[in-house]
Amino acid sequence: MIGRRAHPLAMSAQGPAVCHTNAGFCPLTGENVFRVISLNANGIRAAARKGFFEWMDQQSADVVCIQETKAQVHQLTDPCFSPAGYHCFYEDAARKGYSGVAIYSRQEPTEVIRGFGEQEFDDEGRYLEVRLGEMSVVSAYLPSGSSGEERQAAKYRFLDAFTPHLEKLQERDSEYILCGDWNIAHKEIDLKNWKANQKNSGFLPEERQWMDKVFGPVNYVDAFREVNAEPEQYTWWSNRGRAWDNNVGWRLDYQVVTPGLKGKILRADIFKAERFSDHAPLTMDYEWN
Repeated sequence: MIGRRAHPLAMSAQGPAVCHTNAGFCPLTGENVFRVISLNANGIRAAARKGFFEWMDQQSADVVCIQETKAQVHQLTDPCFSPAGYHCFYEDAARKGYSGVAIYSRQEPTEVIRGFGEQEFDDEGRYLEVRLGEMSVVSAYLPSGSSGEERQAAKYRFLDAFTPHLEKLQERDSEYILCGDWNIAHKEIDLKNWKANQKNSGFLPEERQWMDKVFGPVNYVDAFREVNAEPEQYTWWSNRGRAWDNNVGWRLDYQVVTPGLKGKILRADIFKAERFSDHAPLTMDYEWN
């Protein structure tokens, strides 16, 4: 198997994640816990070599969402890419070595949705959804515009197309957790050097206004900020300079939820003890039976 030694159980912002079973009842806390992990792997094979799957095996997650797999499913023959106890789904980009998303779910989905109906972005492998009865989980990888004007224009096209899709999801008789790298830092608190980045992709006024709309009129909730209002809570660090060492980062990775889950968010953890990617795993616990 690709990888190395196992890692200890992640610590939450409120202490160790103790007494957790998969979508189970914890007699110590009285919680029915549903645990969801999201990670931009920046290459799932590279993350595997760095020990991601050994760490994941220790987390008792109910659903794990991966973005930027950068692989075709036929290249993922190692058993670690089909973790024991999970139903595994991959949505690859047509272009080899690019984008791609995945979901591992303990519960067998009643339905798997590939793409959100926009061929330009569905061909890039940016959206995968599993429906688990009254709960649905999405792994989404929103475009980056940092490489230039052409990709920034594509990013705006994605945002324009994704908004009505988000509105449509609100009409379903299901709660939603949308996980992923959204490639936007919403507020000044969400990146270290916000003043210097106001003209850079990822913190442009138009992008931030779109996030305002998602968390406003479109009626979604930034689950992490419901339980953690602290500064310097980042999930991505540039490989340039000493950004990781100095915690000069951005919060680009989200779990965005429908309003019915707002009061059921228990805790959040950004795991930084080991590095599997230039992003950190975001783990969140929900009270859900």
